[in-house]
Amino acid sequence: MGSEQHVQLWDQCLTIIKDNINEEAFDSLFKPIASLGFDDNVLTLLVPSYFVIEQIEEHYLNLLKKVLPRIYGANVKLVYRVQIVRNPQATVDLSATTKSTAVKNTQYPITDLLDPFKQRVYDELDPRLNPIYTFESYYQGASNMLARTAAESIAANPGRNTFNPLFLFGESGVGKTHLIQAIGLRIKENMPATRVLYLSAHDFLVQYTDAVRNNRVNDFISFYQSIDVLLMDDIQEFAGKTQTQNTFFHIFNHLHQSNKQLVLTCDRPPVELVGMVSRLLTRFKWGLTAEVERPDYKLRYDILMSKVHRDGLSISEEVIDYIARNVTDNVRDLEGVIVSLMVRSSVLKKEISIEMADQVLAANVKMIQKQITIDSIKEAVCGYYGLDVSRLLERTRKREVVVARQMSMYLAKKYTSLSLAGIGDILGKKDHATVLHACKTISEQVGVDKKLRSDLEEIEQRIQG
Repeated sequence: MGSEQHVQLWDQCLTIIKDNINEEAFDSLFKPIASLGFDDNVLTLLVPSYFVIEQIEEHYLNLLKKVLPRIYGANVKLVYRVQIVRNPQATVDLSATTKSTAVKNTQYPITDLLDPFKQRVYDELDPRLNPIYTFESYYQGASNMLARTAAESIAANPGRNTFNPLFLFGESGVGKTHLIQAIGLRIKENMPATRVLYLSAHDFLVQYTDAVRNNRVNDFISFYQSIDVLLMDDIQEFAGKTQTQNTFFHIFNHLHQSNKQLVLTCDRPPVELVGMVSRLLTRFKWGLTAEVERPDYKLRYDILMSKVHRDGLSISEEVIDYIARNVTDNVRDLEGVIVSLMVRSSVLKKEISIEMADQVLAANVKMIQKQITIDSIKEAVCGYYGLDVSRLLERTRKREVVVARQMSMYLAKKYTSLSLAGIGDILGKKDHATVLHACKTISEQVGVDKKLRSDLEEIEQRIQG
């Protein structure tokens, strides 16, 4: 296809997309994308980063399903070409998931109806997995360690482990979807013939409604009983849907008794689910129930550093630290801040600074600043080292007290508006020179002392709550 024509077609897509999403999402995600060509029903798009792909495929699949076939035809296939920011000439191609193109509704074929004992043969199954959501790109921390460990165990031996079902719960944006899709990708990698299916509970509801309307419930159940690994997101969507729950109950029983693997996610633990039939709730508790909590500071920092390095961005550690300390709710907020900074820096042609980060956070993220006082710092430091707070005032050179006092001075200077003299007066009637020396000592030692650096990170997490 001629260069002008494929560009014009993509411009038509952008016009439709712009009319259907908010301006900020369009400017940050779709506007930077350029069409590289459309040949043999394959559309190749140049995108600025992997994160843009993640966001588009996670939040705008339904829109793409409608727009791409309308402009390019029903059989269009999508390939992303990711530009490496540090070297604009270098690119990496990545096929889009089939979810982002014109996916036909799942069919439940009727075969051999005259012989109900003959096993039905189904076509090859599209697992509906996003290739970006791998274990390698899922960062582990204290908030998700149990869930991650169980997920990897399941991926190594699906259906034949004690984690069946695996029930993951947690707030939106903490990484549940990423983790269950990583299970599916690892299983497909190691056992390609395994019938793996990822879908949301909402999709299941829609399919079940269609099956009832078309008098094909038996075919619907038979299809799902043929799955080896069923990965279902947002199971809370079943609440109040008694018929759907009863149907899923029979599917669940069959799969579990056949040593097939089930992995479910929810926004709350089973005990808090309202509107669920009791026999289904009981089965949710048969395996392992694991919470995926909000990411702690260290995990937030590691995630940000990874995305910055992966996308070739130039952001100082000071800015990354500032974002990690202030964006505390979920991973999606972290990702959104990075993409907004990237776009703003490109448009304004300015380096990413704390001031720019502050503007982005003020516009996009709910920031709740905890009031940090020198008293809360003393309590956190002494609690960590197992000391009574009163010992900070002792006139002693015992190492454990000296380190705790210096750490308290360093953190008080960092987190409070007190003067050096004020800090010293509170922490043992020390002069400002002593406080300055303590701050310098801690600052220098954390650069070379791994244990002290770890102590500082843990104490800061305690201070920030």
